[in-house]
Amino acid sequence: MANKILEVQGLKQYFGTAKQPIKAIDGISFDVYEGETLGLVGESGCGKSTTGRSIIRLYDITEGQITFKGKNISELKSRKELMQFNREMQMIFQDPYASLNPRMTAGELIAEGFDIHGLYKNKKERQARIGELLEAVGLTREHANRYAHEFSGGQRQRIGIARALSLDPSFIIADEPISALDVSIQAQVVNLLKQLQKERGLTYLFIAHDLSMVKYISDRIAVMYRGKILELGSADEIYNNPIHPYTKSLLSAVPQPDPAYERNRTRIPYKHVDHDPEAKVIEARPGHFVFGTDIQVKEWAKCK
Repeated sequence: MANKILEVQGLKQYFGTAKQPIKAIDGISFDVYEGETLGLVGESGCGKSTTGRSIIRLYDITEGQITFKGKNISELKSRKELMQFNREMQMIFQDPYASLNPRMTAGELIAEGFDIHGLYKNKKERQARIGELLEAVGLTREHANRYAHEFSGGQRQRIGIARALSLDPSFIIADEPISALDVSIQAQVVNLLKQLQKERGLTYLFIAHDLSMVKYISDRIAVMYRGKILELGSADEIYNNPIHPYTKSLLSAVPQPDPAYERNRTRIPYKHVDHDPEAKVIEARPGHFVFGTDIQVKEWAKCK
């Protein structure tokens, strides 16, 4: 098995006051292995994006431990350590319209990381590197002199991807990179991410709503609901043999391109119940983990 690149243990992220905390993330644990894509899915407000932002240190975590390449990221204090961490881990943001500075050209946006880290000080080398990155994401060198408003949504997201790649990271958090794009452009961006992963040996944490798209790009899938990971397993196992009622409900909502199937498709509603105090993460099948009590997991596994 590949080496663990990221290990998250008991992660909690609370907002609000101590008396009335908002539990955005409530004690989740998972691992990500080198070269794989872990898909993180769930409804709006379940804590997916907060998880990504906590891992990359945009938020200071309330409790728990995040270990990246053997180092606890909360203990990184010196400028040198933080700079190295930021080079190794990058993020593709959800909204390509809001994540790009309108006053900067595409070339300046991509080169911003070079200035911070003191890379490519020679102007010729710098321009060559910007051109390479633009071509890697399916744009041309001429696009370097254009401003963000001169690009389409899909092109802007490609610039965001080029910016994330500029420092040669090994781990990229893709925070719903396709949710603001139309369907044909979504496919282009996802195929681009897969191609870049193959060429550069990247590891992804892919956050999204769309279960069908997550299945296409991910090796493993984690299903999140109200700050907890309810089910985690291989993409095929989660898609074909879901156990938790919430996962079954999510899958029943995925539309299929088959009119006959769609006419007869029945949506499985999910009724929220508070988690049992004795609930824990149980390995229901090899590599397939479910959050619940022993009795609940056995009952859920029987129901198809």
